[in-house]
Amino acid sequence: MEQAFWQERWQNDQLGFHLPFVHPILTRFLAGYALPAGARVFVPLCGKTLDIGWLLDQGYRVVGAELSERAVSQLFAELGVEPQIDAWKGGRRFCHGALTVYQGDIFALEPVDLGAVALVYDRAALVALPAAMRQAYVAQLRALSDGAPQLLISFEYDPQEMDGPPFPVLPDELERLYGGSHTLAELSRKDVIANQQRFREAGVTRFVEVAWRLTPAV
Repeated sequence: MEQAFWQERWQNDQLGFHLPFVHPILTRFLAGYALPAGARVFVPLCGKTLDIGWLLDQGYRVVGAELSERAVSQLFAELGVEPQIDAWKGGRRFCHGALTVYQGDIFALEPVDLGAVALVYDRAALVALPAAMRQAYVAQLRALSDGAPQLLISFEYDPQEMDGPPFPVLPDELERLYGGSHTLAELSRKDVIANQQRFREAGVTRFVEVAWRLTPAV
């Protein structure tokens, strides 16, 4: 997926992927991870998700990675805070209190940039990437988080009916990507096609949202 594609989506406010509410999967399942107060949650390709404000309100530290500077600026503006901004080798770093967002190339990040990660919350990152990029992304995510547990949201639909993004990522692919480092447990499964107007209008008959718990393998 070319970076220009996502930059254009943000520039033109084509934000069908942005939810105007905190994701119910996060609020439903986060407690099951029993994170200590002040634990660091990494949110890759975070956009301006309202989930970040909710995580901060729960007392966690949050590190995000996001390509679009417009998205990051809007995130901090909507939180009502003025970030400190400085450069890093992949772009610009925005910081305020318990929130740090690295704007730029996620593949330029290094573990030292994040610090110890207690949880990766992949709400819209893996499904935003075409198949050819997913293995490299997963390898980078494992390196950045030292193989931390994950709360991962995936989608399942017939790609013959419509192409993404978001793309369908099926259980067998998740097992190929993560099976060597994590055990996968399905937390929930729900057909949300009623809420996916663009996919519905394209003729997609089912659009299943699946929540996964990824636990580091022993």
